[in-house]
Amino acid sequence: MISSLRKRLASGLVLVILGLGIISLVFTDFGTSGVGGIGALSGGGSADAVATIEGKDLPASEVQDEINRRYQAARQQQPTLDLATFLADDSYGQLLNQMITLWALDQYGRERGLVVSQTLVDRMIVNIPQFRNFTGQFDNATFRQELAAQNMTEAQFREQLTRQLMQRQLLAPIALGGRVPLDIARYYSNVPLERRRGSIGMVAAAPLAAGVAPTNAEIAAFYRANRAAFTIPERRVVRYALVGPEQVAQAGAATDAEIAQAYRANQGRFGARDVRTLQHLVVQDRRQAQAAVQQLRGGASFAEVTSRLGFAASDLTFADQTREAFAGQAPAPVAQTAFATAQGQVAGPISFEGRFHIVRVERVNTLPARSLESARAEIATFIERRKKVEALDDLVTRIEDQLAEGANFEQVARAERLAVVTSPPITAAGRVAGGQPVQITPELQRMLPTAFAIDSEELRPVVEQLEANNRFALLDVQRVDAAAPPPLAQVVDRVRAALIQRRSIERARALADGIARRVNAGIPIARAFAEAQPRLPAPEMVTRERADVMVASAPPAPLAALFDLRQGRARVVAAPDRAGFYVVFLAERTPGNAATIPQLAERTRAQFMASLSEEMAQQFARSVELRSEISRNEDAIRRARAAIGGGGTE
Repeated sequence: MISSLRKRLASGLVLVILGLGIISLVFTDFGTSGVGGIGALSGGGSADAVATIEGKDLPASEVQDEINRRYQAARQQQPTLDLATFLADDSYGQLLNQMITLWALDQYGRERGLVVSQTLVDRMIVNIPQFRNFTGQFDNATFRQELAAQNMTEAQFREQLTRQLMQRQLLAPIALGGRVPLDIARYYSNVPLERRRGSIGMVAAAPLAAGVAPTNAEIAAFYRANRAAFTIPERRVVRYALVGPEQVAQAGAATDAEIAQAYRANQGRFGARDVRTLQHLVVQDRRQAQAAVQQLRGGASFAEVTSRLGFAASDLTFADQTREAFAGQAPAPVAQTAFATAQGQVAGPISFEGRFHIVRVERVNTLPARSLESARAEIATFIERRKKVEALDDLVTRIEDQLAEGANFEQVARAERLAVVTSPPITAAGRVAGGQPVQITPELQRMLPTAFAIDSEELRPVVEQLEANNRFALLDVQRVDAAAPPPLAQVVDRVRAALIQRRSIERARALADGIARRVNAGIPIARAFAEAQPRLPAPEMVTRERADVMVASAPPAPLAALFDLRQGRARVVAAPDRAGFYVVFLAERTPGNAATIPQLAERTRAQFMASLSEEMAQQFARSVELRSEISRNEDAIRRARAAIGGGGTE
């Protein structure tokens, strides 16, 4: 499944090109704070610009946020997906390249006078399904909740949506320009309807092993010639000790003094405060905003005014807002003014970044302060959680310091009272000497790449992070067994079986080749199989259309050969897993005739046009990128990759 997810990641530009990716690239149904994500970095990552496009910086944090949104969307389909697997095959580099191209398109459109109006953005927002309530109407509360789940402000969302709409304006006309002549579509419509009739017979290798009895000398000679096939890979004895919340469970309870100090420092949360129900309208035109304010102050209801502008009052009402909460929904100057306005009054228009805000204070409630006793349990939980995080950080730092000063694995584990787990000698794939898998813990499975990356000439313990800021391991390689072929006596049964298998396969190939030669000389395939020695099962008659082969990403080899043969000819095809060989014979080929299915040609034409449209739009986007002034900050890119574990090169 992960390959399909990566393919979807890489094809994001095409989605935008075809107008199908509006919202999908900037919005998923999963939040950014899920388990296993990189939410701790999102929105607060490196301030470095990873690239500059036409003088506009692309922040590393924006790429991190988008990676996290894509990762959480992928986890919705594959819950067991971890971040390292998602970032494999340079997913970070793919997304960065895609975002650079999209930003270049945005700048290209702006330079040529293309504009995305705020009215269009508003219309797009109210029509996004994720922002609708159960009645199918746009719901402002749902809108805010979904943005919060995405760790995204309204301003960020509008900016991304504006950029996507700009890209659609540029690329949609180009994508619609692809045309395919109907005659070409008819020709290719015939292809999947082609029908072939033939026979497929199997020459299995296993039955031909009867009577194969290699001598000891032959087994020894075969072993000497194929020592590499029996070599045991390098094995290592790995030791580790987990370091996590369990090791700092006794970090300390919150004291009365600490609770009192936290209570005093957070009066915005626990002290008396205003909670307001606010009605907030944003318009683009100053005169329109002034007219709306006059109507409201003249006695018109908020519902009447907003309905004339195409909005529903319920969509623009923010119930029970604290100053801090409303500041997350509106610009700071608007929030400040809203909480300085009396109940029933109208504030505005307030100009901010080219838009005009109007706020009506519908209701003001003053919530009484919470007593220290009523908040004690909540504060204590927060303090104790913070203490555990700090204690774990101190423990990991202490372990790293001891290693840096020359302490060995046993000394550190003993000093910190860590439980040690030791593995048997295992390969990098987690197998023992005979090639059999061994039961190992999930933690050790994750650490095997690191364990086998430790220099065998200088075995030193390391600290490995298993779960960001929550679980670590002290990791050590106790012993290295170099790769080497075992003595023949230890693997003589395997060697004998391999030699017998090879000889039976050679027999099967010779037998299949002989049958094919007779068929190609004019002998019917049923007779050729019947006369073969030893006796073989009769071949099977098959009839297939080419569509049967085309729909499979990897069709069975005999069927693929059936559609690759000339009529009246036979061919030998290897069976999977060295099981033997097929003899495939084509008796009759009937060309397809799409004239009996008129709609097929139109469907084929539409498929060709879709591919052609994608290609044309991709080429245009690439040409815009090549002509744009783009510089990459490789140092910032490396730091950003390291921060989220997406190391590697582009």
